[in-house]
Amino acid sequence: MGLSSTTTNNIQIITVQSNRIDAAMAIQFKENMRTETEGGAVRVVLDLSGVEFIDSSGLGAIVAAMKQLGAERRLDLAGLQPFVEKVFRLTRMDTVFKLYPTMDDALSGAPD
Repeated sequence: MGLSSTTTNNIQIITVQSNRIDAAMAIQFKENMRTETEGGAVRVVLDLSGVEFIDSSGLGAIVAAMKQLGAERRLDLAGLQPFVEKVFRLTRMDTVFKLYPTMDDALSGAPD
């Protein structure tokens, strides 16, 4: 499971380089997120625009990544595909994370 990271205006953008976050890759996702976010920006935006499928393990891995950041840092999500967004809304995780339709919306701070 690959992740790429850039920082723009003190916002770390992490892009998931896979079309799935599921049980088979959840542990690797958590480890990669820990590595990418160590000592990073206060705000992290996870770009999920390439992710077409997520299951409960993938959802749990994203929640774990948020918890790894600690209370002083924030994880927002951008570019959710329809199925992935539906999973977040059905599980009420849209009340835990700020969801943005696009990365531009996330960077401008305009929530969905």
